Amino acid sequence: MTIRVLSPDVISKIAAGEVIERPASVVKELVENSLDAGATQISIEIAGGGVQLIRVADNGMGIRADEVEMAFERHATSKIRSEADIESINTLGFRGEALPTIASVAEVSMVTRHADETVGTMVRIEKGAIVSRKGQGAPRGTIVAVRDLFHNVPARLKFLKSVATETSHISNLVTQYALAFPEVKFTLIVGSRTVLRTPGSGSLRDVLVEVYGLETAQAMLEIQSTESHEEDAPRVSGFVGPASIARSTRDYLSFFVNRRWVQNRALTFAVEQAYQGMLMLGKHPIVVLNIVLPPQEVDVNVHPTKREVRFRREGEVFLAVQRAVRETLVGFSPVPHMKGPSIRSPGPEPKPLSFFAPPRENRSAISRSPQEGEGVPKAAVPEAQLPILRVIGQFQNTYILAEGPDGMYLIDQHAAHERILFEKILAQYARRSPEVQGLLEPMPIELAPRHAELVASHMEALAESGFSLEPFGERAYLLRAVPAVIRGAEIMPVLMDVIDSLGEAEKSRRQERMAQSLACHGAVRAGRGLSVQEMEELIRDLERTSLPRTCPHGRPTMMHLSVHQLEKEFGR
Repeated sequence: MTIRVLSPDVISKIAAGEVIERPASVVKELVENSLDAGATQISIEIAGGGVQLIRVADNGMGIRADEVEMAFERHATSKIRSEADIESINTLGFRGEALPTIASVAEVSMVTRHADETVGTMVRIEKGAIVSRKGQGAPRGTIVAVRDLFHNVPARLKFLKSVATETSHISNLVTQYALAFPEVKFTLIVGSRTVLRTPGSGSLRDVLVEVYGLETAQAMLEIQSTESHEEDAPRVSGFVGPASIARSTRDYLSFFVNRRWVQNRALTFAVEQAYQGMLMLGKHPIVVLNIVLPPQEVDVNVHPTKREVRFRREGEVFLAVQRAVRETLVGFSPVPHMKGPSIRSPGPEPKPLSFFAPPRENRSAISRSPQEGEGVPKAAVPEAQLPILRVIGQFQNTYILAEGPDGMYLIDQHAAHERILFEKILAQYARRSPEVQGLLEPMPIELAPRHAELVASHMEALAESGFSLEPFGERAYLLRAVPAVIRGAEIMPVLMDVIDSLGEAEKSRRQERMAQSLACHGAVRAGRGLSVQEMEELIRDLERTSLPRTCPHGRPTMMHLSVHQLEKEFGR
């Protein structure tokens, strides 16, 4: 094959593929430009998930009239001058690729006025070239409008997700920059709805209120930053959430290095180590951390999109983050308390309801091989089924002791009940008939921007799971009913876990995660005493499930001690 030099048009589209992966990438580059320009107010407006329109307006320094055309040339930047500058980057952007690569895959218009000028400049760019320019009255700052993104790159357009998913990515991105820059007033408008508006007061807790809600923001614990004798030592600041407000995904871990939003496995691991022994299995904390380092101590030029960074002394950063988070949790974490309204329907007092699922038919019949030394029983028990068990009692109000034909069984009551509820919920989803419990009084809730977008786009899925929500203003809803399986549980943690699961693209995976969350919150807790009748009912219902030996998260529901093992231990 003949070697050829690619045309500038093809080169620009390849570069766009590295930097502009989706609409959120455009928003990221434009917002970073606004922040680097010293903006204190940034407004982002999107339509069609950012494909139809992205408009970012700021009150920063603006661009001089004689530099506007240059701003759309590749590698034209005001942020670095020489190779040495790359070693100590203090700005969010620095490559000079954002505007030209955006202009190569979309129609772009810009209105800008520099702080030292009295008249602004308006330019329009098509196919990467400026097609019109004129003077125009404008406030100080810059307004960039991006329309018909990827219209000339259909392959990229084809691989974008739904409008709701792309909108969620943008909402999450703007939220992260709002957390990193609390002194900047951010506004995000989706269609005609304002989904995020931060005060720009400089208080990170004020931003947490807007992003996560008042109750969560009040529970967050501020890291007390300590000064180090070493000038280049990492300094950690921010907020960490107590275990009582943990979530079911890692989406609530926000890391910033010199206020640059980053992804780094070492930081995630450091935080998880700090929470060791404090969180339930499958739970993750809410954390907002900013690590301040000398620019030469961190390499931000690792990835084209600047998402990842590399630390020169990673071990020191790891220890600093781990220590700051752990000391905050140990020193200031409050004792959690119960809260939330009761989940009772109006009317006469109902009869006592069993918290176990009704019997399930059609069990599978897969044979299992006998274990070593166990001997071959007269009738092989299918692996997916349990032998007939007789309840002996309860140990530490957590485990059920039972006797079977081949030995002793120790059953985790919470894990077993999780499996029962999980399969019951999935069966309800299949029938599209969830069992619901009405609230005595409607419960008003206010959601974070990304949660509000997920709820607005998946109202039907929430209804199918048993949550009855109706709009009650911007980002606010009235909750009128909940799934019956979570009666007695705190509502908000369940609802937050379910909303988080709505981000799953595949419906089957989304339903599975929702069912896991509901089953976990609705299952009988460790430490609860059970009557013999309740224990017997649990075991009978567990026998009827398709996979009785594991909970929905994969943990074992029971341990088995065979007769052979007992005889061996006792020397019989």
